[in-house]
Order: sequence, then structure tokens, then C-alpha cells
Amino acid sequence: MINETLVQKDPAMLLEKVKQLSASIFSKRADHYDRTVTFPKENFEDLQKAGLLAAVISEEYGGHNIGHYNGDIYNLWMMTKEIAKSDMAFARCWEGHNNSLTLLENIANAEQKNRWFEGVVERGEIWSAWSGEPQSPSKGEKQRFGTFLTEKEDGYLINGTKVFCTSAPGASWANLLVNTKGPGAARHSSSDDKSLLMLACDLSDPSVSFDDSWWDPIGMKGSVSYMVSFNDTFIPKENLIGYPGQFLTEEWQTLFTPQYAATFLGGAEAAYEYTLSYINKQNKGNDPYIQHRIAKMSLNIETANLWLRKTADLWKNNRIEEAKHAGSQTRYIVEKLAVETVNHAIHACGARSLVRPSSLERIYRDLSFYIHHDNSDQVLAVIGKSILGLNRDRSFFEPDKSNN
Repeated sequence: MINETLVQKDPAMLLEKVKQLSASIFSKRADHYDRTVTFPKENFEDLQKAGLLAAVISEEYGGHNIGHYNGDIYNLWMMTKEIAKSDMAFARCWEGHNNSLTLLENIANAEQKNRWFEGVVERGEIWSAWSGEPQSPSKGEKQRFGTFLTEKEDGYLINGTKVFCTSAPGASWANLLVNTKGPGAARHSSSDDKSLLMLACDLSDPSVSFDDSWWDPIGMKGSVSYMVSFNDTFIPKENLIGYPGQFLTEEWQTLFTPQYAATFLGGAEAAYEYTLSYINKQNKGNDPYIQHRIAKMSLNIETANLWLRKTADLWKNNRIEEAKHAGSQTRYIVEKLAVETVNHAIHACGARSLVRPSSLERIYRDLSFYIHHDNSDQVLAVIGKSILGLNRDRSFFEPDKSNN
């Protein structure tokens, strides 16, 4: 097991600890979580023992104060990258946890922070954020998804379903994005921004249930992004986070866009390291085509790292509008670079690299699935709209919201 002494509150030390855990422990568990489609509970326990679950929480509440507005988001993205090198699905769960805590750190009131951050720091409670309520059934699906909200004097009743609920069976709390005007939540609703509420839901409530039968994807299996049902789930008013519409009005999703790129890059770096090891073992280094592919992979990875550094520096220097624009650019270009890098790895290593238990096989599946979290065509369109000075949806890249 890992050293259970407290980690120094130094971002470089935190990153080094994440690297050690990822290389020595998390990478060895990844295949098991993937094959069994189970939540990476043991990984989160190790992060808690190492003092890493509170990375984005401010020091006054027992955290490490790493964040967009604290001058050091780069190290968090590098932690995400290192975790993704071991297991991209686990990195998605880590992303959701930190994104949720970032929202609480910046939007929640003092009483809420005292209450919820103690659970993270002292008891290792895990958070996630759920919005997904696609209104059009996919082929083979028998139902639409969506939640309905009823306001009571002392709180809210939620009924209905959400999907793509990352960490569903393992999280303690979820930031629920729900719409007062009907189904759709944040991403899929056409309602105005002010109708969106963010509510903290205690997932131990017996009225909340999880359906794992919906979750049978090609990759990212260990993110266990189940369908979740709410049956008269009561959320007290003291669990309302921020003001109505704040998540959209202040474009909080734009802060999290580069996190996806960090996970893509982690998978690409793992594929690159796999390929170098394979080529050396097979003594194929003198093949000029192999040399070309290795060179391209290296250049892609360096370029992707530079894009993340550029975006982080913009946040560090409080150039917020430029940072948000660069976040979309980084999300788009790193996806392309990561996909190309993994394809080079497969061509260099051959068909055997796609046979289990090869880690490259899992990376290929995970990346193929995860890049579709957003539509890259729409991401590129938003970048173009920004350049042209047009209205755009920088949060969810939805074309029907661009003129709101």
C-alpha cells in the first residue's frame, strides 16, 4: 500500500504523488475495472489516504487550493493526464469529482462548504455532476430521458431519469443540473438560462436508484456512467447551489473543457510509451516507417502539452475570455492529436496490440468512445464563431443555443 503520511501542500509534490500512484497501482487495476465494469473504489481510497481528493478545495477547508482562479490549474490538468495514462475511465471519474468541487468552491455559500468539504477531507466522500437528459431516444432505446421538478415550501421533489451519470454507484453526492421548465437539464433544454438549478443530491437517499443495464459501451467502462432514476427524491432548499441559471450564465462548463483534453492526452502518452517499449522489444527501430510514426507521435504529444500549458497560463494571468477561447481550441486540437497518436501506435505495433490484455487495446476503445462527449464539428464551429465575433455556446457547443 501507499505511504499514508500527509502530502505537502505543494502542487509539484501532489503531482509527483499522483504519478507514483498511477504508475505503481492504478495502472495494474485498470484491466480489472474495465473487464468487470466496476467503479474504481480502491483508487479513490488511495487518493484519499494520500490527501489528494481535496486538490481543488481551498486551504481554509483543508484542501490544496489548486484551481483556475488560484493561479495553478496546470498542475490539476497534469494530475488528470497522469491518471488517464493508467486508466482513462478512472480519469473521467476523477474529472467529475474535481469539477463538482470546483463548482462548490466558487459558487456554494460558507455553510455549504463547511458541510460538504468536511465529508471530502475527513471521510473521502466522492462527488460527481450530472446533467444528461437527451430528449430523442437513440435507435433501440425505448424511452426519453429527463427529470421533472416540483417546488415545495422547504425544497424540491425530483422525478425522472438522467443518463451518462459518471461514478453513479460510487459517488456520495452529485451536483444535479435540473430544469424548472421540464426535461433537458443544461445540455438538452431549450429553456432560458434562469430555469436551470444546481442541486446537491445525497446519493444514499433510497429514492435514488441506478440502472447498470443501460451502460454497455465500447469503452470507458469503468466510469460506470449509469442511468439514474429519481422517485420523489427530496432536495432541501439549503442544497440549492448558487442562483438560478448561474452555471450557464457564467459559463462554468468552459472551465472544464480542457480537462477532457488532459484525459485524451494521457491516453495518447500511454500509447506512445507502450509503442516505444514494444518497438524496442521487437527490435524494429531501424524500420524507417516506424521511425516516422514514432517521430509523429512525439511531436503530437509535445504539441498537445504546449496547448494545455498555453491555456493554463491564460488562466494564471487572469485573461479569462482568452482562456475560455483557448479551452475550446485545446479541446479540439488535442482530440485530433490523441487519435492520430493512437492510430500511429496501432500501425507500429500491429494487430497483436489490439488483443487483450494489451493496454493499447483498452486505450483505443476508451479514446474512441470518450472523444464523442462533445461533437468535434460543433467545437470547431464554436471556435470559428468566436473568431468571427458571433454568438456561440461555449459550454455545450450546441448549435441551437448559439443565438440565445
